[in-house]
Amino acid sequence: MAEPLLSLRKLEVAYGGIQAVKGIDLDVAQGELVCLIGANGAGKTTTLKGICGLLPIKRGSIHHQGEDVTGKPAFKLVQRGVAMVPEGRGVFGGLTIEENLAMGAYIRSDAGGIKSDIEHVFDLFPRLKERRKQTAGTLSGGEQQMLAMGRALMSRPRLLLLDEPSMGLAPLMVQKVFETIMTVSAEGVTILLVEQNAKLALEVSGRGYVMESGEITLAGEAKALLHDPKVRAAYLGAAA
Repeated sequence: MAEPLLSLRKLEVAYGGIQAVKGIDLDVAQGELVCLIGANGAGKTTTLKGICGLLPIKRGSIHHQGEDVTGKPAFKLVQRGVAMVPEGRGVFGGLTIEENLAMGAYIRSDAGGIKSDIEHVFDLFPRLKERRKQTAGTLSGGEQQMLAMGRALMSRPRLLLLDEPSMGLAPLMVQKVFETIMTVSAEGVTILLVEQNAKLALEVSGRGYVMESGEITLAGEAKALLHDPKVRAAYLGAAA
């Protein structure tokens, strides 16, 4: 594997007095789409929040582009090109779609580039373009997920962290969101995807990590994990 864009070593993150992440190693190379799968409560979201500075690191290190960024505040990581789409979307309900997207570009001052990037988001999500003047709070869950992804892309991230993008969405909307994840990946954005739908996550990813009770228990090529008997039994069930 090439020099990792993101590298976690012996990372420990405690959350609410619980040791949720117990010394994990994880790498994502430039341009990769890597998934982190596991049951609810395995520590996946806590890992993402630790990476992007939203939870304190207890032990271990996080390197981004070869530089130690352990414990750096979230806004510093955004400036370095790290963006996260949180579980639950977190859109600004009282602002319009366009205003939400503009908020995603708050670290930028290139008005022309911002305008063209908003149009690019609308190309990715035509449904948002139709509703560009609508307030985000009136959108469906799927449309809010699209908006949250579009807003994250407005910072022109090198590394995009996605936390449960299919959560609570209708099957057709899940398909649309995952098609867009693949498009964004093909455009060169490096992606770390946390997703409970293990089958979908492994189908779109190049590599995967399996997390159980705060530890990485399996890692490898996504295709191999899709056919791994333990993974199939624990996460794929009849859908495999």
